[in-house]
Amino acid sequence: MTDTVLRTVVRRETHSPRTVAMLVVVVLLLLVLAYAAVEIILDLAGAQPLLVSPGEALNAVVAAPTALMPAAFIGGGVVLVIVGLIVLVLALKPGRLSRHEMSWGERAVVVDNGVVASALAQHLSNESGIARDDIVVGVAHRSVDVTVRPPVGIPVDEAQLSRIVDEEVTSYKLSPAVRTHLRVQRPDTKES
Repeated sequence: MTDTVLRTVVRRETHSPRTVAMLVVVVLLLLVLAYAAVEIILDLAGAQPLLVSPGEALNAVVAAPTALMPAAFIGGGVVLVIVGLIVLVLALKPGRLSRHEMSWGERAVVVDNGVVASALAQHLSNESGIARDDIVVGVAHRSVDVTVRPPVGIPVDEAQLSRIVDEEVTSYKLSPAVRTHLRVQRPDTKES
């Protein structure tokens, strides 16, 4: 495979398509158009409208500037702008899946964030001697958050744990690169 093909495959595996957002917008537009078509057909056939006849709707739109207060126009405009901005952001911003690319020679390797978190937690457990159940790892797009909850009385060298985490994450060669954050949470030893 060529480098361009690998880049395309990796991008498809790490970014979500906007198909659902596009389908929602298209379905809503089709429903509005279908309703308008039904109202027009009912008006041409001389039948009662479902909600409002096209002529009455047009007259209401024409009379709206004098019939409604300016606050209603401003409120409606704000709502339309917000809906438009949401649709625009969904259309332009790439969706991210919870996956990262790993550098592995000339191969394309896409790994799920849950797999990275599990591997990192297990490695930290093996290296530090802290039970796996006392380590919680969360992997996001640009950061790795590690929380260690050692039992009471177990000494923990926070700098050593941070070094272990940093070295392991660096060895994964994730793209995009991630920052690591380590927290040690001691249990509350006070009794109520």
